[in-house]
Amino acid sequence: MRGEPVQPYVGLRPYLRADHARFFARERETREVATIWQAAGLTVLFGASGVGKTSLLHAGVLSRIETERADVLPIARVSPRGFSTRGTANPYVLALLSAWAPDEPLSVLAGLTVSEFLAGRPERTDRYGDPVPTLAAVDQAEELFGGSLRGEEDRGALLAQLVQAVDEHPGLHLLLSLREEHLAAVLPYERPLGRGSRARFHLLPFTPAAALDAVTKPIEGTGRFFARGAAELLVNDLQTTVIANDEGDRTILTLKSIEPVQLQVVCSALWESLPPSLREITSEHVNLHVNVDRFLTGFCRTALDAVAAEHDVPPAELGYWLRNAFVTEHGTRNTVYEGLQETAGMPNAVARALEDRHVLKAEHRLGIRWYELQHDRLISSVRGPERPASYLRDARELLARQSWESAGRLAEEAARVAEFDEVWVRAEVKAILGEVAAARGEVETARAHLREAAETFAVLQRFDGVARALTADGRLRLAQGEYAEAVDVLKSALSWAPNDMFVQSALGQALWWLGQPLAALAMLNGAVNLAGEPPVEALALRGEILADLGRSDEALRDLNRVRHHQRAGTVAARALALAQAQRLDAAEQEILDATGAEPGNGPVLLRAARVNALLGRTGVSADLAARALEAGDPGLPPHLRGQAGQLLLRSA
Repeated sequence: MRGEPVQPYVGLRPYLRADHARFFARERETREVATIWQAAGLTVLFGASGVGKTSLLHAGVLSRIETERADVLPIARVSPRGFSTRGTANPYVLALLSAWAPDEPLSVLAGLTVSEFLAGRPERTDRYGDPVPTLAAVDQAEELFGGSLRGEEDRGALLAQLVQAVDEHPGLHLLLSLREEHLAAVLPYERPLGRGSRARFHLLPFTPAAALDAVTKPIEGTGRFFARGAAELLVNDLQTTVIANDEGDRTILTLKSIEPVQLQVVCSALWESLPPSLREITSEHVNLHVNVDRFLTGFCRTALDAVAAEHDVPPAELGYWLRNAFVTEHGTRNTVYEGLQETAGMPNAVARALEDRHVLKAEHRLGIRWYELQHDRLISSVRGPERPASYLRDARELLARQSWESAGRLAEEAARVAEFDEVWVRAEVKAILGEVAAARGEVETARAHLREAAETFAVLQRFDGVARALTADGRLRLAQGEYAEAVDVLKSALSWAPNDMFVQSALGQALWWLGQPLAALAMLNGAVNLAGEPPVEALALRGEILADLGRSDEALRDLNRVRHHQRAGTVAARALALAQAQRLDAAEQEILDATGAEPGNGPVLLRAARVNALLGRTGVSADLAARALEAGDPGLPPHLRGQAGQLLLRSA
C-alpha cells in the first residue's frame, strides 16, 4: 500500500547482499572477517545455529571487500540436492561449481575438478598488473563433514579436490562457515586447506549495545523512529527471561547476550503490528505490542507445525517430546544426546529439522552430538500454553493410526494439564485409555476405563461421548467372542445416539457375527442411507455380508466402491463375490492377496475355502476350511463355523 513504511527487519530469513543498507550491529565482525579472509589461506567462521553467519557473509563481508583488490566467487553451498542423479559426476563437486558459475551448463561443469574449473577462469589483476587473490566461501560447510554414509565418499573426494586446488592455485583463499559443533571435524583439514596459513573466527550473539543498534538503525529512513527508552525497553525484554519449575516457583534471569534470530522475530512482529500511519514508536507501543513470549511462542509453534507436517508427527506429540526431553523439572534447559536412529525416542531427522529452524541447537562433545533448546527464552514457549483439547485431538488421530503408545501418552498429558473443573477432559482421557488398553489386550483395564468414561459422559449429558465409550466396549466384547453381550452393549449405545453411523456399523457387525444377517443388513442399510457420503466401514461390511450370503451382484456394488479399502476381509469378500459371478481368474488373484496378508484370519480363510470350492479345488478348499476352524486372529463366529464344517464334509 502506498505510504506504508517498508519492513526493515528480515525475520527468520538471513540478510542478503541486497540488504546491506539495513544490516547493522556487526561492523567489527564484518571488518575482521573480511580482513582475515583476504590474508589467510583458510578462514573458519563458526558459531551457533541462528547467530547470523550467513547474514554476516552476504550482507556484511561481501560488501566490505573491494572488487578491484580481490576476485570474489559467489558464496556457495555444497548440498547435493538436485545433483545426485546426474550420471557419475560427484554431486558435491557439481553443487559447488554450479554455485560458482550459475550460468554455466551442468553438462560442462560435470566433467571438471575444482582445480580445473579455477584454471579455466580468466586471471584477474589489479591496476599494477599483479594477480589478485581468489576468495571462495562455502556457507553451511557442515554439509561437507556430516550426513549420510552414502555420501561420505563423495564428500571426501570434494575435500581432496579442494586441497589439490589450494596447492595448485596459490592465490586461492578459502572460507568455511559452519555450526560450531562441527568445528572439530575441520581440524584435520585446516593445515592442507590453508597451506599452513589459517585462522578461525567465532561469531557470538549480540551484546546489549549491538542489539540496540540492530533494533534502531534499520528503521532510519523509513519515516518511523523509536522514542526515548522504547528500543531499550525492547532489548531489556529480550535479555530477561522467567523460569518456572514444576512447583510453580519463578526465577527471573538477566542474560548477557541476545540471539539475533530472536531479535529479528520480535522486531518483525512488532513492525507488522503497528498501524501504517504510526511514526513514533513509544514505550507504550512496545508494552502494548511487544510480548516477547507470545512472539516466540508463535515462532516456536510455526516451526513445530512445519516439522510435524514434514515428518508426519502430530504437533502435540512433538511438543510433548520437546517439553519432556529438553526441559528439566526445575524449569531449565536439558541436554539430550543423539542416538544411532533416535534422539530421546524421536527420529534424528526430526531433531535436525528443529535445529535448522532454530528451535534446537547442537554441539559435539566426546564424539557425541548433544541437543538443547536454542535459548532459555524458548522454555516457556515449549512448556505452554498447554491445552488439553489439542492433546485429545492428536491422541484420537494417533488411535486411528493404531499408534497406541503415543495416543495413551498424549491422553495422560491432557489429563495432567486439565483444570480441576474440566471433568469432560477426564472422561475423554478414560475413553482413549480404554481403547489403548483394549488394543494391548488388557481387557479388564479397558472395560474399567470405558465404563468410567460412559458414566462421566452420562452425568455431563454428553450423549455422543456415552455412545463412543459404549461402542468401544461393544467392539471389545465382540473381539472376545461375547457376541450376544456385544449386541446388548451396542444397542444401548444406539439408544444414546440413534443416528450415529459408526454405532450402527458396529452393531451391524455384531449382529452378523451373532448369526443374524438380515438384522445386520437392515442396520447397515440405515447407516449407509443416513449419510450423503456413506461411511467406508459400513459399505465394506455390508459388501462382506452380501458376499457371504451369495448375493454377488449386490456385494460387488458395495465392494467396488471401497476398492481403496484394502482390509484383508474386504478383499476376500470381493474375491468370493467375483467367484460367484464366474469371474474366476480375478477371484483367484484377489483371494491369494487376502490370505497372504492375514493368514490367521478365520473369515478370510473361510472365504478362500469357498472360492477354491467354486474353482473345483476340493482338497485345497477342505484344507483352508480346516485352517479357518483353527484360526484365532480373529476366529470364526459360530454360524460361520457351520459353513466351514459343511466344506469339510463335501471333501470327505
